[in-house]
Amino acid sequence: MSGLVSLVAGVALGLSLAAPPGPMNALIAQESVVRGWRAGFRAGLGAMTADACFFALAYAGVVAFIRHAPTLQAAMKAVGGLLLCYFAYGAAKSARNGAAETEAGAGFRKTFLAALTNPMQIIWWLTAGVALLDPGTVSAFGYTVGVTNGVLTVVGFFCGILLWITGFPALLRVAGDAVDTLERVVGYGSAVVLCAFGLWFLFDAV
Repeated sequence: MSGLVSLVAGVALGLSLAAPPGPMNALIAQESVVRGWRAGFRAGLGAMTADACFFALAYAGVVAFIRHAPTLQAAMKAVGGLLLCYFAYGAAKSARNGAAETEAGAGFRKTFLAALTNPMQIIWWLTAGVALLDPGTVSAFGYTVGVTNGVLTVVGFFCGILLWITGFPALLRVAGDAVDTLERVVGYGSAVVLCAFGLWFLFDAV
């Protein structure tokens, strides 16, 4: 029973990172609606791969170092802000001109690079993410649960992210098939979200 609690707590922790609205989900939404479920899933895998890197860095103690390096944090915010503004331009252009043919791995690379420099993701790993390294209690969506198996919590965490990046693009594709104008709406909406977060990150970096 305790193992199941640890697994479910890990899933909740993964969803608490993957599900909230933000630049990663804007990129996933754009890829899903414009280029299909597989493209959206690949974009989600890019963000998930970045989280795997953050987990490895946290395990090695690098994330803790970043916490005490404000200059490095500012540089990462500036790079992340510029990337998001660039992706916002691409999203708006795609919404205006229609879907463009791109390489199969383009969405993966976009979300991977954006996630690695995403201050929101970094802050998450500096706070809630430490539960993966020092299991005992896991806090997600305002609830705290005691866990006893750290391995199962980690497995559940990545299962939670996988659940989101599988289901979210699928829901968008179903909606896209039902509403012809959704592609343009999501494209412009993604551009606005990405631009807003990009400018926020740049302002915060300064």
